[in-house]
Amino acid sequence: MTAIKHALQRDIFTPNDERLLSIVNVCKAGKKKKNCFLCATVTTERPVQVKVVKVKKSDKGDFYKRQIAWALRDLAVVDAKDAIKENPEFDLHFEKVYKWVASSTAEKNAFISCIWKLNQRYLRKKIDFVNVSSQLLEELPKVTEESVPSGENQSVAGGDEESVDEYQELNAREEQDIEIMMEGCEYAISNAEAFAEKLSRELQVLDGANIQSIMASEKQVNILMKLLDEALKEVDQIELKLSSYEEMLQSVKEQMDQISESNHLIHLSNTNNVKLLSEIEFLVNHMDLAKGHIKALQEGDLASSRGIEACTSAADALLQCMNVALGPGHDMLLAVKQQQQRFSDLREVFARRLASHLNNVFVQQGHDQSSTLAQHSVELTLPNHHPFHRDLLRYAKLMEWLKSTDYGKYEGLTKNYMDYLSRLYEREIKDFFEVAKIKMTGTTKESKKFGLHGSSGKLTGSTSSLNKLSVQSSGNRRSQSSSLLDMGNMSASDLDVADRTKFDKIFEQVLSELEPLCLAEQDFISKFFKLQQHQSMPGTMTDAEDLDGGTLSRPHNSGTPLTVSSEKDMIRQMMIKIFRCIEPELNNLIALGDKIDSFNSLYMLVKMSHHVWTAQNVDPASFLSTTLGNVLVTVKRNFDKCISNQIRQMEEVKISKKSKVGILPFVAEFEEFAGLAESIFKNAERRGDLDKAYTKLIRGVFVNVEKVANESQKTPRDVVMMENFHHIFATLSRLKISCLEAEKKEAKQKYTDHLQSYVIYSLGQPLEKLNHFFEGVEARVAQGIREEEVSYQLAFNKQELRKVIKEYPGKEVKKGLDNLYKKVDKHLCEEENLLQVVWHSMQDEFIRQYKHFEGLIARCYPGSGVTMEFTIQDILDYCSSIAQSH
Repeated sequence: MTAIKHALQRDIFTPNDERLLSIVNVCKAGKKKKNCFLCATVTTERPVQVKVVKVKKSDKGDFYKRQIAWALRDLAVVDAKDAIKENPEFDLHFEKVYKWVASSTAEKNAFISCIWKLNQRYLRKKIDFVNVSSQLLEELPKVTEESVPSGENQSVAGGDEESVDEYQELNAREEQDIEIMMEGCEYAISNAEAFAEKLSRELQVLDGANIQSIMASEKQVNILMKLLDEALKEVDQIELKLSSYEEMLQSVKEQMDQISESNHLIHLSNTNNVKLLSEIEFLVNHMDLAKGHIKALQEGDLASSRGIEACTSAADALLQCMNVALGPGHDMLLAVKQQQQRFSDLREVFARRLASHLNNVFVQQGHDQSSTLAQHSVELTLPNHHPFHRDLLRYAKLMEWLKSTDYGKYEGLTKNYMDYLSRLYEREIKDFFEVAKIKMTGTTKESKKFGLHGSSGKLTGSTSSLNKLSVQSSGNRRSQSSSLLDMGNMSASDLDVADRTKFDKIFEQVLSELEPLCLAEQDFISKFFKLQQHQSMPGTMTDAEDLDGGTLSRPHNSGTPLTVSSEKDMIRQMMIKIFRCIEPELNNLIALGDKIDSFNSLYMLVKMSHHVWTAQNVDPASFLSTTLGNVLVTVKRNFDKCISNQIRQMEEVKISKKSKVGILPFVAEFEEFAGLAESIFKNAERRGDLDKAYTKLIRGVFVNVEKVANESQKTPRDVVMMENFHHIFATLSRLKISCLEAEKKEAKQKYTDHLQSYVIYSLGQPLEKLNHFFEGVEARVAQGIREEEVSYQLAFNKQELRKVIKEYPGKEVKKGLDNLYKKVDKHLCEEENLLQVVWHSMQDEFIRQYKHFEGLIARCYPGSGVTMEFTIQDILDYCSSIAQSH
């Protein structure tokens, strides 16, 4: 091991200015044994660096190479595995754990001991040694680096280095001295004993010279000792003088201490005075209210713009003084308490003045606005509240001040405003709706019809009048339905298109007047009462009375703010209280319009839907949006009721037994409804509701047309079906209703089928005997008799054929067709104008039968020379002349 250590020092560490202190032969635990060496080294230059180096034998030759090096300061733990039993395994914890197995326990222990000593000297116990015997961890004598000569190779820890390193290599200077000495003695190598004897003699000579030198210097030593004694005496004298000086300075020190203490007290006093002045300036600057502000709060004019501005500035200054952030202990000062009390009194006085003045403004507004109602009573307009809002908005900042300083009075003002304005708006809105009702029902004569009388347009007996109107309207529809069969074409409504357009304009005017009124009031409430519509306000509703007759809830402690879930909810509550009459008045107006004419529900549905859509785009939860949404539900309900009533009237239709049916009344009403609805619902938001109504109505029309056709006695069933389905098809084709495309095709098919059926049924009568004869011929052919042999049958021979043909000369055929034309004309109604269509179809069918008869004669009676006594041209001439004559 010594030879390996020497070789490693020479080949690896000396070139790097490092010195090898300890070495251990190891291999990695748990793997195939690949031996290497762990070396503990230090650098020869300062600052000293201690390292653990892994050295491995090269695979290509018999030399060693440096593989990896770790700084000893990076070593955290040395684990010897077992402190009692001998165990060659040990772990070194650097950035990761390295597990090693030493070739012998002794080498392991020597290496660990060297690591411990290096740790003690250079790292000051920063490494943890685990499972290591205490005998290996002996304390080394403390050797300072200053006590070690820098030019020599030092041991690890004084005299203990011999236990660490048994072999000491000569340095360059020692090698040079030995070489010079050996050169002076030529036989030093050949005769070592003679060389050693020579060295011993020279050493004795040097020792004798040293003794003589010491004996010669005894006199000088005595002189030196004498000088030292004199120096000691001088030192004693200096110490005596220093002691006297110290006694003299002691009194000076006491005086300086007193002066220092006095200066400290003066500085402390100055500091306190500065702080006191700062606090007084703070209180004076922040809690002093100008005399002008005090006068404005006590006596300021709240009616003029200049006075309002002065009061606003004074109120803001007072609020700042009251809300100043006082320091610790300020509130215990008497002056501060008195000033705070003065501010509280000023706040109370001004809040009382402000509340009283605004209450008077609210009352005055009610009187002033009432005087303007007369000029609006004849016009369908609502009074403008903008001037009143403009005047009140001057007090908006003062209301904000009142809200933050005295919520009780702020809440009282809110309640009074709602009370006064709700009564004012109720008078205005009721008068406005009475004018609207008068304009809807017409002038004096018509007003009496619907229960309105008097020049002021007051609505009296509204409930009974509207009930009478409902009965009258439904009675008119029933009488109209029955009279249509006898009286020809009539309108399906008691009011013409002009009246409906007039109603539509009035209803739109009502909504257009209400919408800006509500929006303006809501905007004013938000600005005047400082209620942000999108800002949360803590609290919840408690003890709230009914909004129709009560007030906003007030907590039991009158000084606390109104507890509502948000300021937005508070705005909505105020709007509901102020405009509580809008929804019932709108519902009454809608009921009146519906009872005047049920088709008015179409206009109202479209208009109301549009206004609800507009309001919801602005604010879905606003009062206007909610109210119009509730009214829209009523309008939609009336619309559904209108559809249901039309279907019920279809089912209740009774036809006259003495007159022809013609176009059924509910078919004409559907045409009127569809035409009106298409013009009203053009580009409307609620088109889906109309499509659903169309589907219900057209199904009812189809079912009841067939029902009436089956019950008809005067008019053939095919005629009733043909005329009405032709009318339905024409209506749907003209209006182009996309959701009824399937019904349009169905109506056309029913019309075509029943036209064909009616034509075939009617043509069986003019040539009845001829028709029966050829039916017999066809029956014989069907039984198996050949066509050319039919003429040999007794009942169907040529003579019988000539006899039947002679009964229908051209004159008789024309007479029969004329009678048929008259009969068809009697069956068909004039308004549908289908006579020529039916007559042309009959002409075509008659010609088809004629050709069929001629074909049978040619096949069954060949060469007989029997022909009809009239030709196809005769038929065309007969039909044309008959049609022209009628």
